[in-house]
Amino acid sequence: MIIKVSCLGMGKLATKQKHSEQQPYAKPVLKWAGGKSQLLPILANHYPQSLGSKTRKYIEPFFGGGAVFFELYNAGLVDEAVLLDSNPELITLYNTIKEKPADLVAELQKLEKKYLALDDSSRQEYFYEVRESFNRGYSSSYTSPKPARAAQLIFLNRTCFNGLFRVNKKQEYNVPHGRYSNPRILDDDNIYAVSEALQIAEIIQSDFTDIAPFVSDNTFIYYDPPYRPLNKTSNFTAYSGDFDDAHQMQLAGLFKQLDKKNVYQMLSNSDPLSATGDRFFDELYSGYSIHRIEARRLINADSSKRGKISEILVKNYEQN
Repeated sequence: MIIKVSCLGMGKLATKQKHSEQQPYAKPVLKWAGGKSQLLPILANHYPQSLGSKTRKYIEPFFGGGAVFFELYNAGLVDEAVLLDSNPELITLYNTIKEKPADLVAELQKLEKKYLALDDSSRQEYFYEVRESFNRGYSSSYTSPKPARAAQLIFLNRTCFNGLFRVNKKQEYNVPHGRYSNPRILDDDNIYAVSEALQIAEIIQSDFTDIAPFVSDNTFIYYDPPYRPLNKTSNFTAYSGDFDDAHQMQLAGLFKQLDKKNVYQMLSNSDPLSATGDRFFDELYSGYSIHRIEARRLINADSSKRGKISEILVKNYEQN
């Protein structure tokens, strides 16, 4: 089913801002491979027209860095959200920011002060000390606030190579140290802004298969799953385990199931058709609105491959 709606566009986002210019907007806390910050102006032209008026509930099953949620919150377009991710580290981080922002700021202040006072060699040594401590403390079952651990995650993200979050099969964070002259490890204004934004959200460690009970009429759901690799060397699913074609088809099944309800759905993914002629997604989402947009690959070990690529947006509604 394709719902026909009018285009929301950037104008409505600009006029619905809920914060004053003096108050900092909430923005992603982590650098995130596949994050949507660079695409926000494009995505804004694809949100349903009812968002911000009739549609006030937002669900994101692959939360990651959260750029889309923070943009919608800043613009005053949602007042209830359900944010899910299968990664326990992310859920712990966001629950910490939501419930104990001051404790997190205090922990980050200690890490930043010590790190920035060191020379290059000592910084690298300290990074690996924090990384080892982080790995020793891993548990697949925690999601409650843990300020010290959440601070370690932000520290590693801000000082590691390319701002990656990557773990091995033992769930050990294994990204090496990066080289930054003056990395900003603590942004306390943003921590507090994000904490305020998360007050409207339920934050849950789970995967996309568990969202149906949270869906009600006029909900807007945005899916940003691990992208289907365009080739064997581009496969990167270490954030949430392997996400293969069977998972992509399972997600499409959920998309079709929820399409029978009065909800708006938008999904991002790679564009194998433009890259290799593979019609995988065109066939999987046949009957829905598929738009091809241009994005820029920002994280790649080979800098020559950080170029423009085509991605797809799948929607169960059209704009007039």
